[in-house]
Amino acid sequence: MYLYLLVIIPLCFLVKFLSKTSLLHIIKKWLRLLEDKCYVYQFYKVPQFNHNMQENQLYRKISTYLNSLPCVEDSDFTNLLSGNKPSDINLVLDTNQRIADDFLGARIFWINEKDENGLKSFVLKIRRTDKRRSLRPYLQHIHSKFDEVEQRRKEVRLFVNINGEFNGNRQWISVPFTHPATFDTVVMEQDVKNKVKADLETFLKSKQHYNRIGRIWKRNYLLFGPSGTGKSTFISAIANFLSYDVYNIDLSKVTDSSDLKLLLLQSTSKSLIVMEDLDMYLCNNSTAVSFSAILNFMDGIFSCCGEERVMICTMNSKDQIDPTVLRPGRIDHHIHFPLCDFNAFKSLASSHLGLKDHKLFPQVEENFQSGSVLSPAEISEIMISNRSSPSRALKLVISTQQSNRKLVPSRTSDKIETIHSNTEADLAPKYPLWLSKSRSVRPVEESGESDKCTQGLMKSKSVRPMVESVESARFGKESVNELRKFYGLIRIKSSRKKSLDFDASEK
Repeated sequence: MYLYLLVIIPLCFLVKFLSKTSLLHIIKKWLRLLEDKCYVYQFYKVPQFNHNMQENQLYRKISTYLNSLPCVEDSDFTNLLSGNKPSDINLVLDTNQRIADDFLGARIFWINEKDENGLKSFVLKIRRTDKRRSLRPYLQHIHSKFDEVEQRRKEVRLFVNINGEFNGNRQWISVPFTHPATFDTVVMEQDVKNKVKADLETFLKSKQHYNRIGRIWKRNYLLFGPSGTGKSTFISAIANFLSYDVYNIDLSKVTDSSDLKLLLLQSTSKSLIVMEDLDMYLCNNSTAVSFSAILNFMDGIFSCCGEERVMICTMNSKDQIDPTVLRPGRIDHHIHFPLCDFNAFKSLASSHLGLKDHKLFPQVEENFQSGSVLSPAEISEIMISNRSSPSRALKLVISTQQSNRKLVPSRTSDKIETIHSNTEADLAPKYPLWLSKSRSVRPVEESGESDKCTQGLMKSKSVRPMVESVESARFGKESVNELRKFYGLIRIKSSRKKSLDFDASEK
């Protein structure tokens, strides 16, 4: 037992010592040399420049791919360089360094060399037994990964179309696209966001599938809903998620169908084609482009000029749109953007004010349930302007809800609404009386005593214009005054009728 401890304890100290010194590195190097002697390897050299001194694109792709591997951190020497953004830090493999990569069960080694003339090159080392089944797929894998890395690194730009005659044949001008919207910050149902993200992720990986079934590799979305519901913000979130350039087409600046086709030809692959307020142009014929030209732009033969595109159209309403525009194949997904409800309000309160709950939330919810109509943009602006005082922001939201509440009273051609209130305060609430849910506003059929009186008044030529003026005013400032006059006439008529009945009974 003592002999065992005398052997194990010194050995543990030796291993611990070696792990903190360069001796362990020397041992690993000897092991690699021994491994090289045991296997037969094939070597491939990828120089930085071709024989005509043009840059070797394969070298650039391999460099990008290798520097994106996590194993770069395990290299003996790695450079730390700043990225495109000030907060980005990139790891870059130094010269004469060696890293290993695994692919389809094959162990592949890379060496970053630099000769005496300063020319760089990558040397690939692979076992001969693995070369036949792994080399070509591995190089294709490098190509695809390079495209993914470059897409993430590229600066997203926003393109807008201009009149070509003012700038030669150039149809687009661009600026950096810096919109900060993401799927996490967009306020909408989580289930809808998850479905859109999953659909986009599937689309990015579906090139072979689209080619196999003979379809153009593109995806079309329709976003419809009232103004201020977040359609443009959602487009920005998609652009940031895909890292695609955005081509925003202004149809009012398109002169004819040929101009529209040229716009598509001059856009690039991996881009987001956006046509906002398409319903306005289709319904009002406010563009020089024909209806058929817009349809052909969406899914015609020219839509194959470039692949991996996402086309997004926005509309305030699709009720009056020709069904041929909305058919499957031309529009793949319809996404509705409704006005704000209480769930959306809570999301806005959480993101804008940091509130998960508040004593005013029940009142806000009650206003939504009673017919208050507000867009997310309206509520968002109130919260941004009053972010220093969440309570004040919620009170302003409630005030805005009350002033924008839209309740349509029950009406028919031969029925009116009467007032059954004896106080002047009931006749002048803080918001229009027509919006009140109190029992002071009831249809005539719910009133048993004044039915005959009201019908008689409606037959009177002197009263009917007043009633019609009240009905036409509805939400105007003069509605309360008109209703007061109308209520006074009802009381006078009722009192006269009661006095006549009383006199008749005495007789």
